[in-house]
Amino acid sequence: MRLSADDRSSRSHRGGGRSEARNEPQRERRPSAGKGGGGGRKRGRKRRSLLGMMMYWTLVLGLWGAIGLGGLIAYHAAQLPPINQLTVPKRPPNIAILAADGSLLANRGETGGRTITIGEVPPYLPKAFVAIEDRRFYEHFGIDPVGITRAIVTNLRGRGGMQGGSTLTQQLAKNLFLTQERTASRKIQEAILALWLEQTYTKDQILELYLNRVYFGSGAYGVEAAAQRYFNKSARSVTIPEAAMLAGLVQAPSRLAPNRNPELAEARAKLVISAMAEQGYISQASAKTALVAPAEAAERVGAGSVNYAADYVMDVLDDFIGAVDGDVTVLTTIDTKLQSSAETILVDSLAAQGAKQGISQGAVVSLAPDGALRALIGGRDYTKSQFNRATAARRQPGSSFKPFVYLTAIERGLTPDTIRDDSPVSIKGWQPENNTRTYRGPVTLQTAFAHSINTVAVKLNQEVTPKEVVRTAQRLGISSALQANPSLALGTSEVAPIEMATAYATFANGGQSVLPYVIREVKTLNGKVLYARKGNGFGPVIQPQPLSMMDAMFHETMVSGSGSKGNIPGWEVGGKSGTTQDFRDAWFVGFTSKLVTAVWLGNDDNSAMKRVYGSGLPLEIWGKYMKAAHVGLQPSPLPGGLWHGAPKTIFDGGAPVAGVQPPASTQTADSDRAWVPPAPQERNFLERLFGG
Repeated sequence: MRLSADDRSSRSHRGGGRSEARNEPQRERRPSAGKGGGGGRKRGRKRRSLLGMMMYWTLVLGLWGAIGLGGLIAYHAAQLPPINQLTVPKRPPNIAILAADGSLLANRGETGGRTITIGEVPPYLPKAFVAIEDRRFYEHFGIDPVGITRAIVTNLRGRGGMQGGSTLTQQLAKNLFLTQERTASRKIQEAILALWLEQTYTKDQILELYLNRVYFGSGAYGVEAAAQRYFNKSARSVTIPEAAMLAGLVQAPSRLAPNRNPELAEARAKLVISAMAEQGYISQASAKTALVAPAEAAERVGAGSVNYAADYVMDVLDDFIGAVDGDVTVLTTIDTKLQSSAETILVDSLAAQGAKQGISQGAVVSLAPDGALRALIGGRDYTKSQFNRATAARRQPGSSFKPFVYLTAIERGLTPDTIRDDSPVSIKGWQPENNTRTYRGPVTLQTAFAHSINTVAVKLNQEVTPKEVVRTAQRLGISSALQANPSLALGTSEVAPIEMATAYATFANGGQSVLPYVIREVKTLNGKVLYARKGNGFGPVIQPQPLSMMDAMFHETMVSGSGSKGNIPGWEVGGKSGTTQDFRDAWFVGFTSKLVTAVWLGNDDNSAMKRVYGSGLPLEIWGKYMKAAHVGLQPSPLPGGLWHGAPKTIFDGGAPVAGVQPPASTQTADSDRAWVPPAPQERNFLERLFGG
């Protein structure tokens, strides 16, 4: 194929065009001498390239940061229980111990107070915590970025002290699930748990949980415990200033406790009140009133003796209801007026005479004749010694043990008019003496009892045998181990004050068995009765005639004998003093038809006092207390009546006096077949069974 001239010319032109085209870009790549040309466009592209790179790496770093944060959260979340298995730990139960009139004696348990609900307390109480601890509580989702940012800014500026930014929900999460250590790991777990709490509970439920779990210092967990601890009242009754002080306290419980640092506590409370008014939780007028009348911590009155009674309740409680797995209230038999009176009289008496007479401690036990504990003072000052001398101390009772010897003899036919010789006695080299170091010769048992003549008691003990005296004492309520020996008559076997009061109660109630008890009823917070006392012991343990004779001798002791300074006008009163060797123990135990009280004085180290007799300071304390306890009561005679003189025949050769029959349980020549009381272990079981 041949090309024409026109074709070649056209082809040559296209080729030239390609040559020009190839050369054109080369010219464009040459730098321009002008200001505006291609150089400006290149710098623009460089700027756009740098911005793009920054955005790219920001995105990359942000992505990797998110991945890292997610991994960190996942790692720490893995250290927690699975979310679907998370539950709020059960709050340790509280035992509210109430007096007989329903007033609170003490709280026991790890928390120091019972659980409360939001609906029980004044609305300004929970709002006080929101105002000062987490003002955005009702807006955030468990974590408050705004609050955290504000806290960081405040901390950087150094204004108002260091702030943490933790929400109430985070604080609750920490209290419920975590330790108090301050680490990044714990803060991450705290945040995770806060989110879970917000998803699981309503705001009011979270706030209620917080109020019941937060620590307020001094062993008080929860706002109810704190209100009782610092203001001696329920959280249901706190005022605005008190609510503000409680809310301010949680930031630093030890440093801001109102009973330790009242100035700091008041200053913090003012901040809370201002925050409450600023956020509309209280009116400006209420805020002004609260600011000019700040709260004050209540003073602890007395020596804290109610805690001895509360401890005794806790000692026996599990025998009635077993393990406590929820808040309960325990209604006791304690009379707050009698408790306070006994404490005041004992403490004041020791303060006035204790040092002079070498006495450091004392105990008072006061029972109703049926065994209900009305007052229990286990020592001079509970804050200094929690040892309960009323229930746990075993001390020699001295002559206050003699009634068990005399009762054993009377149940075998003797009478108050029976004659025995007050003369020296020697038993295998042991030669007990009277306190006066003198002897009266022939005396009636009533005289020997009223004036606490030792020789006659020792001779009677040998006559009826120590073994039988032990049985009599156990039958009347003595559960401590007793040594059946000649010195038993003088009270050398150790017993607790509560045992002596229990045994003497039998003489005050007509001869009925007595089991001491302090618990009437135990209920859950919703009113379910877990225990209610039933039963009153084992029935009669002293027959009427021996009881009448014994009460006559007890009464004579108060009329003409060692208890004559302790009479209560208008009342039939019985009692007996006791003093041990070298004045290590001094007792007075006595009763009316309404009340039985035992007083013991001594020293914990068993050191001697300075000639303290049971008829001295112990009787003085007993008399003051019993007179105060009987004010306003209608006098009534002792239930068994006082023996006024059956045939006055001298006991001869062990034969019963005419007209006086021993109880059926002793009408046998075989003393081993006589009435046998429960062994101490059996008695303890029966006490628990019947409410002792």
